[in-house]
Amino acid sequence: MQNFSNAFNDFLESKKSGGMILILCTILSLMFANSALSESYLQIWHWHLGGLSVEQWINDALMAIFFLLIGLELERELYNGELSNFKNALLPIVAAVGGIALPAAIHFAINNGTPTQPGLGIPMATDIAFALGVLALLGSRIPTSLKIFLTALAVMDDLGAIIVIALFYTAKLTLIYLLAAFAVFGLMLVMNRIFRIMMLTPYLIGGALMWFLMLNSGVHATIAGVLLAFAIPFSARQDDEESPSHRLEHVLHKPVTFIVLPLFALANTGIVIGTGWMQELMSLNSIGILGGLVIGKPVGITLATLLVVAIGICRLPADLNWKHVVGAGLLGGIGFTMSIFITNLAFVGEADVINASKMAILLGSLTAGIFGFVWLSLFGTKKLADSA
Repeated sequence: MQNFSNAFNDFLESKKSGGMILILCTILSLMFANSALSESYLQIWHWHLGGLSVEQWINDALMAIFFLLIGLELERELYNGELSNFKNALLPIVAAVGGIALPAAIHFAINNGTPTQPGLGIPMATDIAFALGVLALLGSRIPTSLKIFLTALAVMDDLGAIIVIALFYTAKLTLIYLLAAFAVFGLMLVMNRIFRIMMLTPYLIGGALMWFLMLNSGVHATIAGVLLAFAIPFSARQDDEESPSHRLEHVLHKPVTFIVLPLFALANTGIVIGTGWMQELMSLNSIGILGGLVIGKPVGITLATLLVVAIGICRLPADLNWKHVVGAGLLGGIGFTMSIFITNLAFVGEADVINASKMAILLGSLTAGIFGFVWLSLFGTKKLADSA
C-alpha cells in the first residue's frame, strides 16, 4: 500500500477531529435529555420550519450533504485511492461484506418474525469518524496500512448502508417523483459526459431539485446526495485538484465535520434514560444490535478476510498481521452515525423502540471502541507486530 496522498491526509484529519466533536455533542445531548431541561430540549427538534421539523431538516436535508461527501470520497477512492486497484481493493471489500452480512444475520436470527425485525440494518455500518479517531489515539505505533485498510473498509460499509437504505427503507413509493428525480440525474450525467460542463453551479441546482423530487418519491432524500456525487465531473488524475468533484469535496469537509454531523448528534442522541433502561437493553432488538456490533462485526470482518487470504485470492499487506485485522474488526463495531440514521428509518413513529435502539448503539459502539483500542494497544503496535 502506498503512502498517504494529500487528499487522504485531509480526509483522515477531518475524521479525527469529527470523532472528538461527535463525542462532545453526544455527551451534551445526553445531559440535556436527562436534566430538568429535558422537555424543552427535546421539543426544539420538533419545531416546524417550512413544512418540516428541525429534526427532519437535519436528517433529510443536511444529511443529504453528508451523503454527498461520502459519495465524493467513494468516487475518489474508486478512481485514485486504495479502491482504484482491484487487487488492493478486494481485501477491504470482502472484509466489508463480512462485516455487513454477519451483524445483519445475528440481528435477523434473534428478531426474525418480531416487530423489530426491520432493525437488521442497524449494526451493519461503521462510523469512519469514530473508528479513525480511535486509531488516531494510537498514533504512529500502528502501521499506516491499517489506517488505509480500515478507511477503505468503512467507505465500502457506507456504500453497503446506502444500498440497504435505498432498497429496504423506502416508504410508500410515488413513481412519478422517482422518475422525475432520475430524469434530473440523467440530465446532469449528459451535462458532464457529453457537454463537459465544468461549472459546479448547474450541478448544485440540479442536485437540489433532485433532492426535492426524491423527498416526495418515498425513497429517502439523502440518496440524492450520493447520486449527485457521481454526476459531478471528476478527474482521474491524482494530481488534479481543480476538478469540480475535488473542489467540492474539499469545501464540504469542514462544514460536514463541524456543522452537519454535530447537529445530527445533538438531534438524534437525546436519549432519555428511564428507570427501565436495563430491561430495554435486554430486548431482542437491543441484543441483536449489541451482538451485531460487538461480536458480528469483528468476527465477520476477520473470517471474510481469512477466507480470501487462505484460498489465495488476496494477501495481507506486508506490515499487517492477523492481530491488526482483528483490531480493525473490533473498531468496525463502532456504528453510531449510520446506525442511528437507519434506526430512524426502521422504526418511524416508534419513539420507545428508537430510544432503546439508540441506547444499544451507543453502548455497543463504546464497547467496540474500547475493545479495539485496548486490543491494538496490546497486540497491534509495530514493535509487537514485527516480533509476531
